[in-house]
Amino acid sequence: MPLALIETGHCNVDLKPSPIEPSWIIEGNPQARSHLLSTSACGTATTLIWSCTKGKFNWYYDLDETIMILEGSMVIESDGMPPKRYGVGDVVFFREGAHAKWHIETYVKKVAFLRQTYPVGLGYAVRAINKLKRLSSTLSGRRSN
Repeated sequence: MPLALIETGHCNVDLKPSPIEPSWIIEGNPQARSHLLSTSACGTATTLIWSCTKGKFNWYYDLDETIMILEGSMVIESDGMPPKRYGVGDVVFFREGAHAKWHIETYVKKVAFLRQTYPVGLGYAVRAINKLKRLSSTLSGRRSN
């Protein structure tokens, strides 16, 4: 069955446990929960809602991740970046390979946009193929009218 071309979701959904890697926890007992909202057809991009309770932990990024804080706040620090508090409406981008220390003082909820990166040359090839597919479908749509 093909994927819908448009999917909708909501930020107020039931979140399921999504434990933080125990070896990453620095302090406290942070309880993370999440809910997957969408996945791209190729499986390289996802959108999810994620929340976490009080605690300090490391996070290692193996994907590009853009977040927007929906509720609460947290302090993030990384090598070469002093600790900074982020709250509702703030947007943060973490590149694949980044490492950050998270300090959640009470609670935070975010929407996260995750994207698997390609090596530069492969990325250009994928974009070219996708452009050709769109062009082809546009042309075939014009022929059938």
